[in-house]
Amino acid sequence: MVVNPPATSTGGRVSHGVVWHELECGSYAADLPLWLELAERTGGPVLDVGAGTGRVARVLARAGFATTALEQDAELLAALRAQARELPIECVLADARDFALEQRDFGLCIVPMHTLQLLGAREQRAAFLRCARAHVRTRGLLAVAILPDAEPFDRAHGQLAPAPETASVEGLRFISSPTRVAVGKNAIVIERERTVKRYGRGAGTVLASEHDRVELARLSAAQLRAEIAAAGFRPAPTRTVPPTDEHVGSEVVIARG
Repeated sequence: MVVNPPATSTGGRVSHGVVWHELECGSYAADLPLWLELAERTGGPVLDVGAGTGRVARVLARAGFATTALEQDAELLAALRAQARELPIECVLADARDFALEQRDFGLCIVPMHTLQLLGAREQRAAFLRCARAHVRTRGLLAVAILPDAEPFDRAHGQLAPAPETASVEGLRFISSPTRVAVGKNAIVIERERTVKRYGRGAGTVLASEHDRVELARLSAAQLRAEIAAAGFRPAPTRTVPPTDEHVGSEVVIARG
Protein backbone atom coordinates (compact mmCIF):
# COMPACT_ATOMS: atom_id res chain seq x y z
CA MET A 1 0.00 0.00 0.00
CA VAL A 2 1.30 3.45 -0.87
CA VAL A 3 0.37 6.32 1.41
CA ASN A 4 1.09 9.98 0.73
CA PRO A 5 0.94 11.78 4.08
CA PRO A 6 -0.20 15.41 4.15
CA ALA A 7 2.14 18.22 5.19
CA THR A 8 4.61 16.72 7.62
CA SER A 9 7.39 19.29 7.80
CA THR A 10 8.26 21.73 10.54
CA GLY A 11 10.61 24.56 9.69
CA GLY A 12 11.37 23.03 6.30
CA ARG A 13 12.44 19.65 7.72
CA VAL A 14 10.61 16.36 7.52
CA SER A 15 9.44 15.08 10.91
CA HIS A 16 10.11 11.36 10.69
CA GLY A 17 7.86 10.68 13.67
CA VAL A 18 4.93 12.32 11.92
CA VAL A 19 5.59 10.45 8.67
CA TRP A 20 5.72 7.08 10.45
CA HIS A 21 2.51 7.84 12.30
CA GLU A 22 0.69 8.90 9.13
CA LEU A 23 2.05 5.92 7.22
CA GLU A 24 1.14 3.27 9.80
CA CYS A 25 -2.11 4.78 11.14
CA GLY A 26 -3.31 7.62 8.93
CA SER A 27 -4.97 5.61 6.16
CA TYR A 28 -7.23 3.59 8.47
CA ALA A 29 -10.87 4.50 7.89
CA ALA A 30 -12.99 1.47 8.85
CA ASP A 31 -13.89 2.95 12.25
CA LEU A 32 -14.86 6.44 11.04
CA PRO A 33 -18.57 5.69 10.40
CA LEU A 34 -18.97 4.50 14.00
CA TRP A 35 -17.37 7.62 15.52
CA LEU A 36 -19.57 9.80 13.32
CA GLU A 37 -22.67 7.81 14.31
CA LEU A 38 -21.90 8.21 18.02
CA ALA A 39 -21.16 11.92 17.61
CA GLU A 40 -24.49 12.41 15.85
CA ARG A 41 -26.25 10.47 18.61
CA THR A 42 -24.79 12.65 21.39
CA GLY A 43 -24.45 15.94 19.51
CA GLY A 44 -20.93 16.45 20.81
CA PRO A 45 -18.70 18.06 21.82
CA VAL A 46 -16.18 15.25 21.30
CA LEU A 47 -12.98 14.42 23.18
CA ASP A 48 -10.61 12.42 20.96
CA VAL A 49 -8.01 10.69 23.15
CA GLY A 50 -4.71 9.79 21.50
CA ALA A 51 -5.62 11.97 18.53
CA GLY A 52 -2.25 11.72 16.77
CA THR A 53 -2.22 13.90 13.66
CA GLY A 54 -6.01 14.15 13.62
CA ARG A 55 -7.13 11.16 11.57
CA VAL A 56 -10.47 11.06 13.43
CA ALA A 57 -10.62 14.61 14.83
CA ARG A 58 -10.50 16.22 11.39
CA VAL A 59 -13.34 14.02 10.10
CA LEU A 60 -15.52 14.85 13.11
CA ALA A 61 -14.74 18.57 12.86
CA ARG A 62 -15.56 18.64 9.14
CA ALA A 63 -18.93 17.09 10.04
CA GLY A 64 -19.57 20.06 12.33
CA PHE A 65 -18.69 18.63 15.75
CA ALA A 66 -16.58 20.72 18.11
CA THR A 67 -13.65 18.42 18.90
CA THR A 68 -10.88 18.46 21.47
CA ALA A 69 -7.83 16.48 20.36
CA LEU A 70 -5.77 15.16 23.28
CA GLU A 71 -2.28 13.91 22.39
CA GLN A 72 0.95 13.50 24.39
CA ASP A 73 3.34 13.68 21.41
CA ALA A 74 4.13 17.34 20.68
CA GLU A 75 5.24 16.67 17.09
CA LEU A 76 2.04 14.85 16.19
CA LEU A 77 -0.04 17.59 17.78
CA ALA A 78 1.85 20.27 15.84
CA ALA A 79 1.09 18.42 12.60
CA LEU A 80 -2.60 18.27 13.59
CA ARG A 81 -2.65 22.03 14.23
CA ALA A 82 -1.07 22.67 10.84
CA GLN A 83 -3.70 20.58 9.08
CA ALA A 84 -6.72 21.67 11.14
CA ARG A 85 -6.61 25.34 10.07
CA GLU A 86 -10.15 26.70 10.45
CA LEU A 87 -11.72 23.46 11.69
CA PRO A 88 -13.34 23.53 15.17
CA ILE A 89 -10.54 21.56 16.84
CA GLU A 90 -8.88 22.43 20.15
CA CYS A 91 -5.49 20.78 20.51
CA VAL A 92 -4.35 19.74 24.00
CA LEU A 93 -0.89 18.35 24.84
CA ALA A 94 -1.48 15.95 27.74
CA ASP A 95 -1.10 12.37 28.97
CA ALA A 96 -4.37 10.41 28.81
CA ARG A 97 -3.70 9.12 32.33
CA ASP A 98 -3.45 12.60 33.85
CA PHE A 99 -5.41 15.47 32.33
CA ALA A 100 -7.78 18.12 33.62
CA LEU A 101 -9.52 20.26 31.01
CA GLU A 102 -11.60 23.35 31.58
CA GLN A 103 -14.41 21.77 29.59
CA ARG A 104 -16.23 19.04 31.58
CA ASP A 105 -19.37 18.45 29.51
CA PHE A 106 -18.25 16.27 26.61
CA GLY A 107 -21.09 14.37 25.00
CA LEU A 108 -18.68 11.80 23.59
CA CYS A 109 -15.19 10.64 24.55
CA ILE A 110 -13.55 8.29 22.04
CA VAL A 111 -10.34 6.24 22.27
CA PRO A 112 -9.63 4.86 18.77
CA MET A 113 -6.91 2.56 17.42
CA HIS A 114 -6.30 0.44 20.55
CA THR A 115 -4.75 3.47 22.28
CA LEU A 116 -6.04 2.34 25.68
CA GLN A 117 -3.94 -0.83 25.43
CA LEU A 118 -0.80 1.28 25.06
CA LEU A 119 -1.28 2.85 28.48
CA GLY A 120 -0.10 -0.20 30.40
CA ALA A 121 -1.61 -2.31 33.17
CA ARG A 122 -4.98 -2.01 34.87
CA GLU A 123 -3.98 0.83 37.22
CA GLN A 124 -2.86 2.93 34.25
CA ARG A 125 -6.18 2.33 32.47
CA ALA A 126 -8.00 3.18 35.71
CA ALA A 127 -6.20 6.53 35.84
CA PHE A 128 -7.47 7.35 32.35
CA LEU A 129 -11.00 6.18 33.14
CA ARG A 130 -11.14 8.45 36.20
CA CYS A 131 -10.11 11.39 34.01
CA ALA A 132 -12.65 10.44 31.36
CA ARG A 133 -15.46 10.17 33.90
CA ALA A 134 -14.68 13.67 35.16
CA HIS A 135 -15.03 15.08 31.64
CA VAL A 136 -18.07 13.23 30.21
CA ARG A 137 -21.45 14.71 31.03
CA THR A 138 -24.35 12.72 32.47
CA ARG A 139 -25.71 10.39 29.76
CA GLY A 140 -22.73 11.20 27.57
CA LEU A 141 -20.84 8.31 25.95
CA LEU A 142 -17.39 6.78 26.33
CA ALA A 143 -16.32 4.55 23.41
CA VAL A 144 -13.04 2.60 23.48
CA ALA A 145 -11.66 0.48 20.63
CA ILE A 146 -9.64 -2.58 21.66
CA LEU A 147 -7.83 -5.46 19.98
CA PRO A 148 -8.68 -8.52 22.12
CA ASP A 149 -6.59 -10.91 20.02
CA ALA A 150 -4.32 -11.07 16.97
CA GLU A 151 -2.97 -13.59 14.49
CA PRO A 152 0.72 -14.26 15.31
CA PHE A 153 3.44 -14.51 12.68
CA ASP A 154 7.23 -14.22 12.50
CA ARG A 155 8.94 -13.31 9.24
CA ALA A 156 12.23 -14.67 10.63
CA HIS A 157 10.63 -18.14 10.64
CA GLY A 158 9.56 -17.85 7.01
CA GLN A 159 5.94 -17.02 7.75
CA LEU A 160 4.14 -14.72 5.34
CA ALA A 161 4.07 -11.11 6.54
CA PRO A 162 1.77 -8.28 5.41
CA ALA A 163 3.05 -6.13 2.56
CA PRO A 164 5.18 -3.11 3.52
CA GLU A 165 3.59 0.33 3.67
CA THR A 166 5.48 3.08 1.83
CA ALA A 167 5.40 6.84 1.51
CA SER A 168 7.44 9.32 -0.50
CA VAL A 169 8.01 12.65 1.24
CA GLU A 170 10.42 15.41 0.17
CA GLY A 171 12.79 13.19 -1.75
CA LEU A 172 12.74 10.37 0.80
CA ARG A 173 11.09 6.95 0.65
CA PHE A 174 9.76 5.67 3.99
CA ILE A 175 9.15 1.90 4.23
CA SER A 176 7.41 0.23 7.18
CA SER A 177 7.68 -3.56 7.04
CA PRO A 178 5.78 -5.71 9.57
CA THR A 179 8.12 -8.45 10.82
CA ARG A 180 6.46 -10.12 13.81
CA VAL A 181 3.29 -10.32 15.89
CA ALA A 182 3.58 -12.28 19.15
CA VAL A 183 0.55 -13.01 21.31
CA GLY A 184 1.27 -13.74 24.96
CA LYS A 185 -0.81 -14.11 28.11
CA ASN A 186 -0.52 -10.43 29.04
CA ALA A 187 0.51 -8.61 25.87
CA ILE A 188 0.34 -8.48 22.09
CA VAL A 189 3.70 -7.41 20.65
CA ILE A 190 3.86 -5.88 17.15
CA GLU A 191 7.25 -5.36 15.52
CA ARG A 192 8.25 -3.53 12.34
CA GLU A 193 11.39 -2.57 10.48
CA ARG A 194 11.40 1.08 9.44
CA THR A 195 13.72 2.11 6.62
CA VAL A 196 14.34 5.50 5.04
CA LYS A 197 15.84 5.53 1.53
CA ARG A 198 16.73 8.24 -0.91
CA TYR A 199 14.08 8.72 -3.60
CA GLY A 200 14.75 10.01 -7.11
CA ARG A 201 18.41 10.86 -7.71
CA GLY A 202 20.53 8.37 -5.81
CA ALA A 203 17.47 6.19 -5.28
CA GLY A 204 17.95 3.14 -3.09
CA THR A 205 20.54 4.58 -0.72
CA VAL A 206 19.57 3.64 2.83
CA LEU A 207 19.71 6.71 5.06
CA ALA A 208 18.27 5.25 8.25
CA SER A 209 16.94 1.96 9.61
CA GLU A 210 15.30 1.19 12.94
CA HIS A 211 13.37 -1.52 14.72
CA ASP A 212 9.97 -0.47 16.10
CA ARG A 213 8.24 -2.43 18.83
CA VAL A 214 4.71 -1.77 20.12
CA GLU A 215 3.26 -3.60 23.11
CA LEU A 216 -0.50 -3.74 23.66
CA ALA A 217 -1.85 -4.98 26.98
CA ARG A 218 -4.12 -8.01 26.50
CA LEU A 219 -7.64 -6.88 27.30
CA SER A 220 -11.03 -8.47 26.69
CA ALA A 221 -14.26 -6.57 26.21
CA ALA A 222 -15.66 -8.16 29.40
CA GLN A 223 -12.64 -7.07 31.42
CA LEU A 224 -12.82 -3.54 30.07
CA ARG A 225 -16.56 -3.30 30.77
CA ALA A 226 -15.84 -4.19 34.41
CA GLU A 227 -13.10 -1.57 34.65
CA ILE A 228 -15.33 1.06 33.07
CA ALA A 229 -18.16 0.26 35.47
CA ALA A 230 -15.75 0.61 38.41
CA ALA A 231 -14.97 4.14 37.19
CA GLY A 232 -18.64 5.12 37.40
CA PHE A 233 -19.87 4.53 33.86
CA ARG A 234 -22.93 2.45 32.95
CA PRO A 235 -22.45 -0.24 30.27
CA ALA A 236 -24.05 0.05 26.83
CA PRO A 237 -23.99 -2.49 23.96
CA THR A 238 -20.53 -3.23 22.58
CA ARG A 239 -19.99 -2.60 18.87
CA THR A 240 -17.54 -4.08 16.38
CA VAL A 241 -15.44 -2.63 13.58
CA PRO A 242 -14.96 -5.42 11.01
CA PRO A 243 -11.51 -6.26 9.64
CA THR A 244 -10.40 -5.06 6.22
CA ASP A 245 -7.89 -6.55 3.79
CA GLU A 246 -5.17 -4.42 5.40
CA HIS A 247 -6.26 -3.98 9.02
CA VAL A 248 -7.53 -6.12 11.88
CA GLY A 249 -10.97 -5.53 13.33
CA SER A 250 -11.80 -4.05 16.73
CA GLU A 251 -14.31 -4.36 19.50
CA VAL A 252 -15.62 -1.00 20.70
CA VAL A 253 -16.73 -1.00 24.32
CA ILE A 254 -19.31 1.72 24.98
CA ALA A 255 -20.65 3.12 28.26
CA ARG A 256 -22.78 6.03 29.47
CA GLY A 257 -21.76 8.69 31.95
